[in-house]
Amino acid sequence: MTDPSQTYKSALSWLYGLQRFGIKLGLENIQRLLAELGLVTDGVGSARLPKHVIHVAGTNGKGSVCAMVDAICRAQGFHTGLFTSPHLVTFRERVQVNGQLISESEVGAGLEKIRGIIAKWEPHPTFFEVATALGLDHFAEQNVDVAILETGLGGRLDATNAVPSNVSVITPIDLDHEKWLGVSIDKIAAEKAGIIKQHTSVISSDQNPTAEKVIRDRARECDAPLEFVGEAYDRSPVALRGTHQKHNAAVAIAAVRAAGLRITDAAIARGLLSVQWPARFQRWDERTIIDGAHNPAAARTLASTWREAFGDERATIILAVLADKDIRGIFTALAPIAGSVIVAPVRSERAASPQLIAQTISSIDPAHPISITPSLMQAFTIARAKPSPILVTGSLHFAGDALALLQGRPAAFEECSQ
Repeated sequence: MTDPSQTYKSALSWLYGLQRFGIKLGLENIQRLLAELGLVTDGVGSARLPKHVIHVAGTNGKGSVCAMVDAICRAQGFHTGLFTSPHLVTFRERVQVNGQLISESEVGAGLEKIRGIIAKWEPHPTFFEVATALGLDHFAEQNVDVAILETGLGGRLDATNAVPSNVSVITPIDLDHEKWLGVSIDKIAAEKAGIIKQHTSVISSDQNPTAEKVIRDRARECDAPLEFVGEAYDRSPVALRGTHQKHNAAVAIAAVRAAGLRITDAAIARGLLSVQWPARFQRWDERTIIDGAHNPAAARTLASTWREAFGDERATIILAVLADKDIRGIFTALAPIAGSVIVAPVRSERAASPQLIAQTISSIDPAHPISITPSLMQAFTIARAKPSPILVTGSLHFAGDALALLQGRPAAFEECSQ
């Protein structure tokens, strides 16, 4: 009898192997794959797709908004599917139904089915295209009422954009992923606004003027009703910390209503009080915060939230950043809350070297206390010997490493080999 855990590991090993195909922005492969799975035909959703699909793009906050939409809908009694990326500790985090991670056996069976379909395709689908198809097929099998889809990269050519949606949501836009999306706000905004579809409602966070104009122009072209949400939600507590999360909550509520879902104020309050979204100013213990801020805009928001929680008390920052990120911009934003910095390795092929990060910090502030450690475990040992609160940040991958270490679990990249 086949061991389900071995099937899962084998299927994941194959999936991670698809990363050799890199990132390929475009919809042809995913449209073909969704058609083979009976989910979409000629760009139109089939009866297998959920009746309500809420599609979320943006630079920062899109994962939090997705989590809030999911929590509110579940509080109202809807059967929900949530597709997000990246994962932190286990691949299964990417696909959830009613707040429950997809099981190992469901991942194994779903990936084996897709592998059989695409075995001889050229060009071959990418990791993210297969993950997207797996999630959507699982939602269809589970007969969910509402699917909440977070874009992986950009929007216009992201695999999630092959799915017809009831509402398009755009969270704050800033500089990130410039290699793929462009080096200016207007170019990045154009990619994000590419999720706007004909006659489909659009909900947007407040944006800077450049991004707002791009979104307005795209909505006008698509004859899509557009609402900018500027007011923060303050009628009941929000479990996720920070003023920015109250703005995200207002966007999530507007998105649910724009999708035509009947939601009571009581369900909104229950959902927002119960929402969980790891590595977003996550308090692990009384003195340890984990946050996946990985671009300057997110780091500025993190610094603001830190001051809300800790006042003028400075952090011992355990930091790791990926090489394609703005190290200088991230640390410049964090410098006002940094007492000292411990640079640790992140287990990713895309990691910036600790030496480069340390040199960059020193070039910004030569007097700033900084040390380099060979492991995250040693970084925690050093940080815990200091009296100040601890902030682990710089990358979602790094946040995942921290959570795996603290939970005593294999890190995400080890999942298919343990």
